[in-house]
Amino acid sequence: MNNILGNTLRAGAISLVLLAAGCQSNKALDEVRTLAQKAEQDAAAAQATANAASTSANSANSSAAAAKVAADNAQNTANQALQAARAAQTGVDASNEKMDRMFKKTVSK
Repeated sequence: MNNILGNTLRAGAISLVLLAAGCQSNKALDEVRTLAQKAEQDAAAAQATANAASTSANSANSSAAAAKVAADNAQNTANQALQAARAAQTGVDASNEKMDRMFKKTVSK
């Protein structure tokens, strides 16, 4: 980007020097035109690169948002599974306690 600005400034400076000196040489003017065209091409290429980078960044941002939604859904599913496991464990504990009482009652007779 600095190179583009440098070329543009150089082209402007050269054209001012040539105009101030009263140079009427077509060769010098052609060189200035060529340098200015090169600067314009460099600027257009830099703009295209910046646009591509912006598009890529937007795509990455969208992907990150989708990944966050998926992670949130996975976390919710994991929380539901944990609640179900705790409820099942409570049922198993109650059944074990009931069987222990029945066994102790049978043994004590």
